[in-house]
Amino acid sequence: MSKQFLITTAIDYANGSPHIGHAYEKILTDVIARHKRLSGVSVQFITGLDEHGQKVQMSAEKQGVEPIEICDVLAVEFQSLCKRLNVSNNDYIRTTETRHKKVVQSVLQQLFDQGQIYKADYNGFYSIRQEQFVTEKERENGAWSEIYGEVIEVTESNYFFKLSQYQDWLIDFIKSNESVIYPRFRSADVLNFLKEPLNDLCISRPKERLSWGIELPFDSGFVTYVWFDALVNYITASGYGSETFKENWPADYHVIGKDILSPPHAVYWPIMLKALGLEMPKHFLVHGWWLSSGSKMSKSDGHVVNPLDLIDTYGPDAFRYFVIREMNVGQDSEFSLDLFQSRYNSDLANDLGNLVSRLLNMGQRFADGTIPKSSIKEAEELTVLAHWSELKDRIFDLYENFQFHKALELTFAFIAELNRYTELRAPWKLAKSEFEEDKQRLATTLAYMSEGLRLSAVILSPVMPDIAAKVLKLLDAEPINAYEGQLEWGDSLAGGSFGEKMILFPKNEA
Repeated sequence: MSKQFLITTAIDYANGSPHIGHAYEKILTDVIARHKRLSGVSVQFITGLDEHGQKVQMSAEKQGVEPIEICDVLAVEFQSLCKRLNVSNNDYIRTTETRHKKVVQSVLQQLFDQGQIYKADYNGFYSIRQEQFVTEKERENGAWSEIYGEVIEVTESNYFFKLSQYQDWLIDFIKSNESVIYPRFRSADVLNFLKEPLNDLCISRPKERLSWGIELPFDSGFVTYVWFDALVNYITASGYGSETFKENWPADYHVIGKDILSPPHAVYWPIMLKALGLEMPKHFLVHGWWLSSGSKMSKSDGHVVNPLDLIDTYGPDAFRYFVIREMNVGQDSEFSLDLFQSRYNSDLANDLGNLVSRLLNMGQRFADGTIPKSSIKEAEELTVLAHWSELKDRIFDLYENFQFHKALELTFAFIAELNRYTELRAPWKLAKSEFEEDKQRLATTLAYMSEGLRLSAVILSPVMPDIAAKVLKLLDAEPINAYEGQLEWGDSLAGGSFGEKMILFPKNEA
């Protein structure tokens, strides 16, 4: 039984509609999943929705509805976002599903039976916004940071998971597995957090304060802390407790934002797995934030771009291209409508779109709609071949190492080379010539433009699956199911039919 490549996103929280951050994380994960599938790897790609917790309950109380009603509406929004962006996830987990509740309660009971969970009284401070207990060390100059919102003093009994006893193990694990967190500099953030002694993790909330959650199997007066519940989703969706779990686990990559790396994903989750006797995820892929004028885009400051608005205007692949082209994975990146429009017009409409349009137009006019076979190989053709030969492996390696922005830069450098080649050969002039050599040059030019576009479509397909499929169809080429045999320059298109002229990227100045 061979293991699948398992990749997961952080599940989104049911406390508001999706925005660009949610969209980017899904697209990034989808690009990796599609690249792996084209590389011949069987992929399990999981995403989902985190539905429990105090904020959801409070929102429901304000609206006078049940919490599940809010979650049902948001689940449709988030799942719709995945569909609109052509995200190819195999599973979508909601933490209100029966399968998840069963796993959470099974895990809690196991840890309780092992003596890993105990009951104790607690007196301290609680952040309503973050839904977590905080200590004096979180204060900055005597005041609570804005990220905690309203902080109240709480005295109550709760159940605690013995997090602190695993601190030394986790430090050693991170130090001895340098590649577990990508980019590597994020490991320093986690180790810095671990310099201070860990407190045991409160994994319950009394029902008189919070009823919207998964009931503790050993005490019906409490529900599970939302972060403990949410983190378990990764093993739930991987088939925990069934034979399929062996095919999936451990996760190859968890794709998450930098703000939830530590402590939830890089401290709580590894320790929970260790206590359960399960393997660690192989890697955490940590991405940055989208900024507007240097500040994080958020609902509170009004810097929210609804990705669905841009999809409606420009199409999903244009949006996918922009966010992957602009963000260096692990770093923050700026977003503006002007920047989006500029990238759309220059790269997509002018470079790729114009090349496709010109080729189809000339193919119909100068070759009776039939893709010719190349018959000569002069300096111009040798330059194009050399460029592709140099770039293809570099682009593939960049995909493998999550340097997608650089891979796209090189891909569009090749597309620019095809445009330059077209200008040099000037097929519109060759078509007027009566010389046999010029007729051969014309046929070769159209053949080289066609093959160059085919190769570009293949290498772009993880990022722009719909556009890649359209280009291949316009070239009468087979759909791309694997890289194997598809990245080598050839003449398989010869004799096929050019599609009718079309505009792939209509310009919209709005």
